[in-house]
Amino acid sequence: MMAQLKITLIKSAVHRLPKQRKIVKELGLGRVNSSVVLPNNEATRGAIFHIAHLIEVEEVK
Repeated sequence: MMAQLKITLIKSAVHRLPKQRKIVKELGLGRVNSSVVLPNNEATRGAIFHIAHLIEVEEVK
């Protein structure tokens, strides 16, 4: 089974680049402190790379 990643938005996406705001929305993150659990795959890690300064990532089993 592939590991899952819990992604939590810790900083607001307001006043960020449009691409970064779009990625936050597409990951399913709304407001600050919202979390989402996604599969640990290339697409997810690529999105995380672009908004790493706005989020906190932890691995869940």
